[in-house]
Amino acid sequence: MSSKLSQKMGLGAGGMIGGRIALKLDPQALAHLTSGRRVALVTGTNGKTTSTMMLSRAVSALGEVATNHGGANMPDGHVTALSKQQEAPYAVLEVDEGYFPEVVRASNPSVAVLLNLSRDQLDRVGEVRTIERNLREALNTVTGVVVASCDDIMVTSAARDCARVIWVSTGTGWHNDAASCPRCGDPIRWQGEHWHCTNCDLARPKPDWVTGDGFLITPRGERVELSLRLPGKFNMANAVMAAAAAAEMGVAVPDAVQRLRTVSNVAGRYRTIQRSGRRARLLLSKNPAGWSETLTVVRESAHPAVLAINAHEADGRDLSWLWDVPFEQLQGRRVIASGERATDLAVRLTYAEVEHTIIPDPLEAIDAMPVGDVEVIANYTAFRDLNARSADGE
Repeated sequence: MSSKLSQKMGLGAGGMIGGRIALKLDPQALAHLTSGRRVALVTGTNGKTTSTMMLSRAVSALGEVATNHGGANMPDGHVTALSKQQEAPYAVLEVDEGYFPEVVRASNPSVAVLLNLSRDQLDRVGEVRTIERNLREALNTVTGVVVASCDDIMVTSAARDCARVIWVSTGTGWHNDAASCPRCGDPIRWQGEHWHCTNCDLARPKPDWVTGDGFLITPRGERVELSLRLPGKFNMANAVMAAAAAAEMGVAVPDAVQRLRTVSNVAGRYRTIQRSGRRARLLLSKNPAGWSETLTVVRESAHPAVLAINAHEADGRDLSWLWDVPFEQLQGRRVIASGERATDLAVRLTYAEVEHTIIPDPLEAIDAMPVGDVEVIANYTAFRDLNARSADGE
């Protein structure tokens, strides 16, 4: 009832309000609602929502799954999602990094998936090394299996001391936040795909699962084609992490991969909208690592691009991270800076020598592009608002 009331009042999608009230009445509600289920938790800086949807889709081969893959990833969102599917024997939950220790304590997960860790908005999330230390302490209490990327230095540091870890080589391309060791502070040295600390014993573990160019390799050496409907190497990485976690939950790899192939739209992400002769693909990116990966996707074509930036509380009000995004890759392309902080973005684009114009309203920016394909990349609230307005046919 509270969720529907929230929706009718225009206060949000209603994914959190019911859980917030439940937790006020019973602070142990999350522990009660996860008791008796097999629980998998998914956390990391980028890819949580997509990986959660992929994993829940794969685990559905075993039975009904309660999940919050809509993105409400704090405890009140978890309580809301679990309350709606109280009979489901499985739960797959996306967890905000900051709330991960609290959710681990409450849910006693069978599987914990740690995707990646990189710099996010400092005023909203905090410093990445603090997050790594907090996750390390929480993961050390997990009695189940931890699935972690061995190509991410921060992730490896957080997961290395756990009782049982499944290492996945994801081919992660962003290493700018881990030039030095999170354990001792000395430089990290890379040799091809391998890395090690030049002082202590932190080094890339041998992977159990490997992400290839369009396929995965299992611990038994089986090579399985992914054939995903979602674009980009980062989604291949998400898929292999999900497949490895699903296998630990008891899903046969072919069944898991077959279900991963059915994922084509994650809470509006990757959706294409038709508008006044323009075909606009909607992409979400929230931090330098995410933008870097998304720009590799749009680089495959020469389509014009609308970039939309807001700075609400959910985005982080500090926009200094824009200076770490490699916007130089958009040189020579038609670009419109949009969103409530379009002017801040325009300054960064100017220094990146990307010719652009400014149209604050993203829908008007799409309409101003030539007829044909348009790439639209937006940060959190800009994407959320654009997605809702386009769904309403505005």
